[in-house]
Amino acid sequence: MSESTRRASLEVLRAEASDERSVLVHERLRSGEDPWDFMEDLPTVDELVVHFLRADAIAEGGGGRIDAARHYELMRRIGLDYPELTPIVWRLLGQHESHRRWDRIVGERPA
Repeated sequence: MSESTRRASLEVLRAEASDERSVLVHERLRSGEDPWDFMEDLPTVDELVVHFLRADAIAEGGGGRIDAARHYELMRRIGLDYPELTPIVWRLLGQHESHRRWDRIVGERPA
């Protein structure tokens, strides 16, 4: 993703991610879950920004499943394009299934 193709400034992306995180919290609360049980599992605002940017890059590339090499390339590009997100990118690269770890369905799958 080049400088000219960025979706928005990091400030705007963080505002969108904050709104999305609020929706995630609201949905879990409405389903009767205790916030003490799920708040730690939710992504941070910056993690959501990275996930949004990754999803946008996949969509721009035609969508579909990507392999590990393409995933690494996309994440690396996000870190280069948004230096403030680099620590988050590298942390997420070290986590298995990091793009959906807060999703209850993913968490319920057998190991």
